[in-house]
Amino acid sequence: VEEYLECVESLPLEIQRTVTLLWEIDSKYREALKEIDDAFEKHSNEMDANQKKRHLQQLQRALIVTQELWEDKIQLVTQVLEMLENRTKQMEAQSKGLFDSEESEKSVEKPKVETNPSERSTRRPRRQRNSESRSKAKQEREVSPVPFAIDPNEPTYCLCNQVSYGEMIGCDNEECTIEWFHFSCVGLTYKPKGKWFCPDCRGDNEKTMNKN
Repeated sequence: VEEYLECVESLPLEIQRTVTLLWEIDSKYREALKEIDDAFEKHSNEMDANQKKRHLQQLQRALIVTQELWEDKIQLVTQVLEMLENRTKQMEAQSKGLFDSEESEKSVEKPKVETNPSERSTRRPRRQRNSESRSKAKQEREVSPVPFAIDPNEPTYCLCNQVSYGEMIGCDNEECTIEWFHFSCVGLTYKPKGKWFCPDCRGDNEKTMNKN
């Protein structure tokens, strides 16, 4: 910051010195031009050869001085332009350094929180977890019986007193009050051969009705 402020404060002083020097040179330049005019006028009006020659030499010296002063002015103007360009670049560099320093301090004050690599490797993305949950729920629905919309007027069957769905088997006892049973409710996975009686009708016999 101090270097940047010093660069800004010193700029007017350098320009002031240069402008003062340019003013001094310009003053001498105007005097040289006036001397040229006087020498030229005297040379034109002089009839004496010796005096005419002296005025001509004076005119030549004034022209040389004028040329030198003009070159000095051009050189000073060039130096001022270069000085301004260099100072501008220096100020831009100092300003950029201040900006980078502030950004660096901010990054130190607010460090980025990094996730532990082991946590990143074991933790699955939320989208993946949700997808797996939906897939698992879908598989469970495919395995479990799909619930049907129950009509209140639809008759019920089986020991569970539910409506008809899936594989069912009929009791061969014509007097059975329930008549039809779900495979899962009576422990069946396939339809047995021959007659089959429900648990209420067969008693202790697994396949036939208890007639005792």
